[in-house]
Amino acid sequence: MKNRIKRDLMDLMMVPGLSGHEDRVRRALRDRLNEMGVESTSDRLGNLVANFPGEGPGVMLFTHMDQLGFIVRRIEADGLIRLERLGGVPERALAAQEVLICIGEGRDVAGVIANKSHHTTAPSEKYQVTPYADLYVDTGLSSAAEVEAAGIRIGTPVVYAPHAAQLGNDRIVGTSVDDRAGCAVLLEMARQLKDRKDGPPVHLAFTVLEEFNLRGAQPLAQKLQPAIAIQLDLMLATDTPDMAARGDMVLGGGPGMSLYSFHGRGTLNGVIPHPAMVHLFETAAVAQDIPLQRSAQVGVLTDLSYVQLVGEGVASIDMGFPMRYSHSARELCDLCDLVSLTELLNAAISRIGVDFSLDRDDYT
Repeated sequence: MKNRIKRDLMDLMMVPGLSGHEDRVRRALRDRLNEMGVESTSDRLGNLVANFPGEGPGVMLFTHMDQLGFIVRRIEADGLIRLERLGGVPERALAAQEVLICIGEGRDVAGVIANKSHHTTAPSEKYQVTPYADLYVDTGLSSAAEVEAAGIRIGTPVVYAPHAAQLGNDRIVGTSVDDRAGCAVLLEMARQLKDRKDGPPVHLAFTVLEEFNLRGAQPLAQKLQPAIAIQLDLMLATDTPDMAARGDMVLGGGPGMSLYSFHGRGTLNGVIPHPAMVHLFETAAVAQDIPLQRSAQVGVLTDLSYVQLVGEGVASIDMGFPMRYSHSARELCDLCDLVSLTELLNAAISRIGVDFSLDRDDYT
């Protein structure tokens, strides 16, 4: 299982898929599902779903396939390119980063976000973060005409240059671990669900637009009307010096369960999980002897915050894997956590029978 997840993860990390422009990732996922004999369908937004029939309350098990990045905002006369951020891109992590301007398969253009030459950087500038609006991309093309001839226009998607590498024995570093790691786990879940003999109906979905407005999954949930929603995403690893005060989430320590998430700004949205879901995953983890880490964070938000409000309300929970260095060009996860997360999801879903209670009074 670990080798399959590793292969899927590293392959998917190399496929660009800016939020709103996920089609290459969707096709890669569709092709993998086809190879294992699992049919899937897409909706108008680009969400991809595979349905596994069963008996009991319907489960929507999903993760997002898109990644954050940039949009071309302006092309200067000298061919340098200005960007607009799409998603929570950290400005302090941008200078000198390689990027990929996504024109189409085999036609993408490489570039680099310029960093002012050190020899001419004044002392007052050396400890400042340059605002993204002042940054520019150098593609090596020397005029606006050359840039446009290469297929680059205002509105063209741009991502961190795709990269995937192994560190140590089981750790993977690179671009878009958020949330191609979740996608790799769902592909493994599809292999498991395909051969199961019983269990609840499961709608296994790869969703769009999470990094843009968190609502790509919402129309799909409105169509499916699940009773239960399980969302997969990163959990903030807190085992580095800069994160030690934020929690107890350890890379390599097993899957994570969110007990509280709140954006704290903008949407003022978040998720407090349904008690039936918390009980389900806690008991499944104990039964399977799988370590289960707990998370409670402000500043974190997933598209589950909207899915949970569909219909009469959905019994929801955010599950995930510890990850370091979120939203940078080099995110880091541990394959063992992805394997354990897959095992826990299998164990939990198998416990959802026709008489599974979603009555809060049975758990509180």
